[in-house]
Amino acid sequence: MVKVLLERTIKGKQVMEIVRLLRQMRVLAMQQPGYISGETLHAVDDPNHYLVISTWESQEHWEAWFNNTERQRLQAEVDRQLESPTSLRVFTY
Repeated sequence: MVKVLLERTIKGKQVMEIVRLLRQMRVLAMQQPGYISGETLHAVDDPNHYLVISTWESQEHWEAWFNNTERQRLQAEVDRQLESPTSLRVFTY
């Protein structure tokens, strides 16, 4: 199994748009082979800083989702509204 951590800092007042896009991504991810779970958190001290944690059966399942064209399209929309690029780390256990 792998856990994927994605950190994003939203610029300005775009929070509602980002939340909408993140929900769309979650709905699509839930339909992917190997998807186990996911959650979206925001920092207590910075409501524009988000952490998305997803769990996948294998790194191969995660990579298939990462390379999914619809995910990439949504990620590009998210990226346009961020202070800096999404930070991504994959962990195994």
